[in-house]
Amino acid sequence: MTELIETTTSDTADLYEENGALKTSYLNEIVSAIENDRAEFLISEIGQLHESELGDLLEALDPEQRQRLVELTGDKFDLTSLTEVDEAIRLEIVDAMPNEQIAEAFRDLDSDDAVFILEDMEEADQEEILAKIPVQERVGLQRALDYPEDSAGRRMQTEFIAVPPFWSIGQTIDYMRETEDLPDRFSEIFAIEPTFRLAGAVELDKLLRSKRETKIEDILSENLHAIPATMDQEEAALVFEQYDLLSAPVIDENEHLVGVLTIDDVVDVIQQEAEEDIKRLAGVGDEELSDNVLETTRSRFTWLFANLITAIVASMVIGLFNATIEQMVALAVLMPIVASMGGNAGTQTMTVAVRALSMRDIDTYNARRIIRRESLIGLINGFVFAVLIGLIATFWFGSQLLGIVIAVAMVINMFFAALAGILIPLGLQKAKIDPAIASSVFVTTVTDVVGFFAFLGLASLWMIN
Repeated sequence: MTELIETTTSDTADLYEENGALKTSYLNEIVSAIENDRAEFLISEIGQLHESELGDLLEALDPEQRQRLVELTGDKFDLTSLTEVDEAIRLEIVDAMPNEQIAEAFRDLDSDDAVFILEDMEEADQEEILAKIPVQERVGLQRALDYPEDSAGRRMQTEFIAVPPFWSIGQTIDYMRETEDLPDRFSEIFAIEPTFRLAGAVELDKLLRSKRETKIEDILSENLHAIPATMDQEEAALVFEQYDLLSAPVIDENEHLVGVLTIDDVVDVIQQEAEEDIKRLAGVGDEELSDNVLETTRSRFTWLFANLITAIVASMVIGLFNATIEQMVALAVLMPIVASMGGNAGTQTMTVAVRALSMRDIDTYNARRIIRRESLIGLINGFVFAVLIGLIATFWFGSQLLGIVIAVAMVINMFFAALAGILIPLGLQKAKIDPAIASSVFVTTVTDVVGFFAFLGLASLWMIN
């Protein structure tokens, strides 16, 4: 046990297996300490962990073990770790913690982390916690909570350094040395006018290279890429990506400086938005791994029901050709191939289109070119696979005409699959419907209906007397 205590540090190699999971020996030791109420050992252990590592530990524990860990560590528990866990786990922990303890812990948290924890809590709990926080900190947190969910104002940090533009470099440096309640980390300082309107910013490297008597206004950068507080967080992330920013000022409707958005928050936004798009494409909503069975079942039901309806539509198309299928059983064997190839081709195009739309890479200037490109790709792949499946069908069933029918159907379906994969997301975007949510159902329907109709329709025209 002594050896474990000496080697258990925040060194990633000591905590994690090669596959990224926490080491079983470490996890077992923590569980044993929880079961035996060894509070001092636990406080020592989690005190060495980075917030993300503590988050991983919380997710690896059972609910009862998580609650007991928080109880045993008391005010030594790092509340910042709750920004690294699933929403369900975060709410489970804060619901079990006294509001007084949460309010006290918020004194040591950055405002953006505090808002992230507060925003999912019940309104009554929010008000009680805010009432226990000093007025200056409370105002900043309340201001951030007043902005729309998923906006830059919700993600901003309200701690920043702002000075008058007429100050000298020396005055500014002395101010930063002598003032205690400044942000722990920052990459630039801001200059504000007497009306609190943002005047510009100075990067730290430029500040440190300037002489003490130089005025802030003489080295001020006005090209700030300031972000409106009401801007969607995904759009704000695109601004960071486009201009390679480390931080950006956040302003209100009067161009007053209200906060700063930093790259660590933007990385979280990018990961969150990408994860949401992937889940929506699969029709699984906003579920988390920690959600219970009933919640997960309910979140998936809607799109499974929509898929059932579209499957019935495709089956109705097949029903139109019952007589044709009864006369030639080979058609029933080959039908899934046509539908499957079209579905996969449509999904490929749709995935690229949805991601491009979310990154603002498709606009009115290049939309037609991209549509032509995807259509041509669909045709080329259609012809290539038409030859392959045509030859296979000919030798498999000994019918050259059947090979031709499935080959032509393959070309038609893959062409329409490519068109659907690009046009449906574009249409949904224009209709102000999130393409990531609804595209997959419509694309699958188009590829199934077109595939079955083309294959069975051609067979009934050319092969069945």
